[in-house]
Amino acid sequence: MRVVIDRDQCVGFGDCVKEAPEGFKLDDKSVAVFLSPESVERERLLRACDACPVDAITVWDSDGRQLVPG
Repeated sequence: MRVVIDRDQCVGFGDCVKEAPEGFKLDDKSVAVFLSPESVERERLLRACDACPVDAITVWDSDGRQLVPG
């Protein structure tokens, strides 16, 4: 799975952090940072990414299919 955060699009609501604090944090500019895919169960990670209200987080599976936003 590949997770990409569009740092220009992220507005720092922190919904991803609320859903999966072990997988995300907000940096000193209140922009989301992805910590580690291994630290979050897959479905919870997808929920956290999908929680972004501005769709700044994109997730692809190992076959290159986009999972989030979806």
